[in-house]
Amino acid sequence: MVIVELLKEIDKPVKYVIVNEAGASVYSASKLAAEEFPEFDVGQRSAASIARRLQDPLAELVKIDPKSIGVGQYQHDVNQKRLAEALRGVVEDCVNSVGVDLNTASPSLLQYISGITPTLAKNIVAYRQEKGRFNNRQELLKVSKLGPKAFEQCAGFLRIPGGNNILDNTAVHPESYSFVMQLLKMNDLTVKDVREEDLKRMAEEYAKGNLTQLASELGVGLPTLKDIIKELQKPGRDPRDELPQPILRTDIMELKDLKPDMILTGTVRNVIDFGVFVDIGVHQDGLVHISQLSDSYVRHPMDVVQVGDIVTVKVLDVDVARKRIALTMRGL
Repeated sequence: MVIVELLKEIDKPVKYVIVNEAGASVYSASKLAAEEFPEFDVGQRSAASIARRLQDPLAELVKIDPKSIGVGQYQHDVNQKRLAEALRGVVEDCVNSVGVDLNTASPSLLQYISGITPTLAKNIVAYRQEKGRFNNRQELLKVSKLGPKAFEQCAGFLRIPGGNNILDNTAVHPESYSFVMQLLKMNDLTVKDVREEDLKRMAEEYAKGNLTQLASELGVGLPTLKDIIKELQKPGRDPRDELPQPILRTDIMELKDLKPDMILTGTVRNVIDFGVFVDIGVHQDGLVHISQLSDSYVRHPMDVVQVGDIVTVKVLDVDVARKRIALTMRGL
């Protein structure tokens, strides 16, 4: 409310972004938050966490138990051990799919990388603080207690932008570097002078040809070669770049400002069996009932939208007393 009133008084145009605050209070009271912000009170820690979620949601949300973020209305009715295992598996898949910057990642993020334990994550950060930034993936073997087996598991998921080897900023595993070197040699390129655009162009050309024959020439399995070519087509790219960008708002709205028939843009925050909850810029998310998701029949909301989608909605009804907002996507 303070921010809303402040923005109304500012003459210059100011844009803002609504960030989901789920789990921020859990983080602010945690031991990790106290270590990161020893001079902050819990309110300030929550604010810092929410701000950092906008900068890098994945790096910040891994610090919170997924169950605290809110994963559905029935999460307390299932076996909690199996739920925790499943949720950790999802987080690990997300972190490994995106990859992490070896020179900036926190221990909380590193420990979700395949092969890296919480102890190894702390050792990596300690090595970085003592020796400076990593310049290549092979330096990982100098980290205390990080042996060849752990290196084999984790190396492909750790990125080094601006390192000695451009391949260290891709998902290509070091054990496959020799095959890439052969491809570069066939194109009169070397790893020292090759650029990301060169890798992309080369990979796209090979993708059009006979990969079976190329795999035979290189002495590598066809599935491995397909994976290498796929990764070289997008060197250094963050897969999250394809997701919808956050909505920068200029409108300042409270629940009481909403009126029926208003057309708004929002972000899907949660998908449940009977509909979806959409963040439209006020503190309370609005509900689009399954019957209001489309002009045609919808078997399940997931068939129409996914969490994170940017959607256009119309306000059907606002119950200020009960803090409920009914929305529709029909006819839009």
